Amino acid sequence: HRWSSQLLALHQLYYDPNIENKNLAQKWLMQAQVSPQAWQFCWVLLRPEKVPEIQYFGASALHTKISRYWGDIPAEQYDTLKTQLFSQIARFASGSKIVLTRLCVALASLALNMMPEAWPGAVSEMVRMFQEEGGEVDGRARCLALLELLTVLPEEFQTSRLPQYRKGQVRGALGREWTAVYPLLQQLLRQPDSPPLVKARVLKCLSSWVLLDVPLNESEGLVEASFTALADPELFDTAVEAIVNTISQPDSQRYVNTLLKLVPQVLQLQEQLRDAVQNGDMETSHGICRIAVSLGENHSRALLEQVEHWQSFLALVNMIMFCTGIPGHYPVNETTSSLTLTFWYTLQDDIMSFEAEKQAVYLQVYRPVYFQLVDVLLHKAQFPSDEEYASWSSDEKEQFRIYRVDISDTLMYVYEMLGAELLSNLYDKLGRLLTNTEPTTTWQHTEALLYGFQSIAETIDVNYSDVIPGLIGLIPRININNVQLADTVMFTIGALAEWLADHPVMLSSVLPLVLQALGNPDLSVSSVSTLKKICRECKYDLPPYANNIVAVSQEVLIKQIHKTSQCMWLMQALGFLLSALPVEEILRNLHSLITPYIQQLEKLAGETPNPSNKLAIIHILGLLSNLFTTLDITKQEEESGENAPPIKSVPPQTGPNPVVVVLQQVFALIQTVLSKWLNDSQVVEAVCAIFEKSVKTLLHDFAPMVSQLSEMLGQMYSTIPQASALDLTRQMVHIFASETNHFPPIKALFELVTSVTLTIFQQGPRDHPDIVDSFMQLQAQVCFWFLISFTLGFSLLFRVLSLKFPEGPTVKSTCFFFTELIAHCADVPPVGQVLQEDGKLLLLAVLEAIGGQSSRSLMDQFAEVLFCLNKHCFALLTVWLKEALRSPGFPSSRVSDEQKDTFSQQVLRERVNKRRVKDIVKEFTLVCRGLHGTEYAADY
Repeated sequence: HRWSSQLLALHQLYYDPNIENKNLAQKWLMQAQVSPQAWQFCWVLLRPEKVPEIQYFGASALHTKISRYWGDIPAEQYDTLKTQLFSQIARFASGSKIVLTRLCVALASLALNMMPEAWPGAVSEMVRMFQEEGGEVDGRARCLALLELLTVLPEEFQTSRLPQYRKGQVRGALGREWTAVYPLLQQLLRQPDSPPLVKARVLKCLSSWVLLDVPLNESEGLVEASFTALADPELFDTAVEAIVNTISQPDSQRYVNTLLKLVPQVLQLQEQLRDAVQNGDMETSHGICRIAVSLGENHSRALLEQVEHWQSFLALVNMIMFCTGIPGHYPVNETTSSLTLTFWYTLQDDIMSFEAEKQAVYLQVYRPVYFQLVDVLLHKAQFPSDEEYASWSSDEKEQFRIYRVDISDTLMYVYEMLGAELLSNLYDKLGRLLTNTEPTTTWQHTEALLYGFQSIAETIDVNYSDVIPGLIGLIPRININNVQLADTVMFTIGALAEWLADHPVMLSSVLPLVLQALGNPDLSVSSVSTLKKICRECKYDLPPYANNIVAVSQEVLIKQIHKTSQCMWLMQALGFLLSALPVEEILRNLHSLITPYIQQLEKLAGETPNPSNKLAIIHILGLLSNLFTTLDITKQEEESGENAPPIKSVPPQTGPNPVVVVLQQVFALIQTVLSKWLNDSQVVEAVCAIFEKSVKTLLHDFAPMVSQLSEMLGQMYSTIPQASALDLTRQMVHIFASETNHFPPIKALFELVTSVTLTIFQQGPRDHPDIVDSFMQLQAQVCFWFLISFTLGFSLLFRVLSLKFPEGPTVKSTCFFFTELIAHCADVPPVGQVLQEDGKLLLLAVLEAIGGQSSRSLMDQFAEVLFCLNKHCFALLTVWLKEALRSPGFPSSRVSDEQKDTFSQQVLRERVNKRRVKDIVKEFTLVCRGLHGTEYAADY
């Protein structure tokens, strides 16, 4: 009956179109696989009359039993199982390939579990069994079955769940068995009459065994034969994999003599490489490049140290250079050059790590190579012709962009070796290009050279380079007739912003270019980000240009040339710019900048709410908050002292902060907007953001606004509670709680939001996880304030409920709150009292979570709460744990009383080592969930 149910379930799984039935069948079959009866039905499902899908399931079930439930198999059954598997593999050697593979994996798993004691010489026995004449199964099929078995064996070892000590034993035993595998593979690969399929399987088998760190000198002959196989198009791909896998093994660098023999074999592939490139055969050129790079990248240090062989290594480096500069545009006509970039990092690192004397010798040989590399990379970074680029897909353009970023990183790295000479080299080339009277130069050449400059200047301090003034002088001479070139010019100016701050006289030659580019929507990102960098780095030199910058910015904002995020960056740029002006000028500029938006906001505030005016309101509020993020006049006093000559120093500002002046002017308008949109969380968030950014930037200068903002926040939160209001409250409390004169409004606000949130808790907080999350963060951060709120007669009951939320962030914030609170149970009597009353409830919620109610990813947080209870309330915890774990089936029906006792004792012992408590909780939660010792536990 059970077998017929099996067949029915399998039939549903494979052929029933109804997804419900499929899922049920899948679940039932998963359970059937691990049942004690699985041994019987596996063999039934493998019978010849069954269809391959059913046979496959039988083989899979066998593998599951052997690999995951090895302990269930009595030792006296090992040999029978082995014999049965051998005969099934022999039978399927000429049958279904997928079933054969699963059976091989099952036998491999059996061998790994029995090695080395219960089945010494397992691999030799496999080879012997399959080499004997097999009656009805032809020799070639047996040979392929044996190769399949030998290939899956190391793969199964890599993924097996053997305990750590067994892994070491089995790896050693497998390593010793290589002597049985090597001659067989060698013979099959060298035999002239071996069919291509057999040779391909041999190469796959080699790839698999080298994962076990087979010593390189013990596979030398096979690697040599793999190089020969590269000439056969049918074997090319598998031969490449075998060679790359063999020479990439970390252990192989010990075998220098073998590596030295491999270099000429790789160099002999150059002709095949050149032919492939000429014939546009990308697969072949890619494969040969992978071989050259893996030898160079993995063994550059070992090969560099063989000084007497320096010429052959230099030849290998030049071969890799050929691969870097392979003709064609990445990724459309070639995909090979990108493989080589990490090699150049590695080689440079190795050269620079030698002691000074040796390093000097290598630099003499390799500096010219790296100068050549820069030329090659800049050639590869060039854009194709406009027509060709227009025909590329957006995916190809994106891949090319990422490739250029990789080239940029490589150039920045190469600068460490070549130094200032590299910049002079680029500058000379650019100078020749731009002063060349013959119009042969394409924009692509100019763009690539500038890109090289920008790559270096972006991350390396070029302030001491003597070529930068010349470069800035050349920039206005560039004929910018193309978007890509214009973009790079912008980014180059942006990369030099710090240099411009030290050489402000040069601002006048580049700033007009940036302001002109602001008006071009195609240059939106590059022009706005460059202006922002200049305004940030050079703000004390910009007052003479300020009116012009503000006017151009206002114009592009009104014309709506830029997308939302660039508008926000532009406002940040203006914030930096205005920060350096005297207060009355800041106010004058703010007035002209903000007035159009305030008028627009007044008009919008009067309209009936709808989706389009909502977007416009959020946009305007966003512009204001981004402007206030960077408008910070307090920095002037700090910086003007040392940073600037006397001319630049700014007198200390008096009177209210300009941001506060503006906020007070628009406060009533913002209140009007809020009253209309109070139930829209995005608008409320945008309003809160303005004040949050301002509070963060202004800190104590925000003081004049505290009482009216506290009042408004209180009204907002009382009407429709929203998380963003709590986050803003947290900022205010954080900055102003310690200031006596702001104490009353902030205390009133804090108590108001606390009581409103308490009401939400009483009505059922499940619909507001974000509010609970923000509330817990507020209370955890300002535990002192929370202690005051005990005057409101607080219990922990509602907070404990928050631990049961499915939302991870809410649970994390709640756990954090409890760890902060418990720490005060000794020094603040009300906390001690409330913990005595409600602490057991807290513990029960924590145990319930560990028992399986909460996600396993949150166990560390619950462990922290347990650890805090143990550290600060040891006596109470001892009693509570005992009482809680006495309940039958709590926290899970899967744990025995003995396991609960062990858990309890382990936790109570650890009052210092938090890491250990986390491990104890993880272990216990797996037992509670019935996952202990399973594959799910393995990922944990």
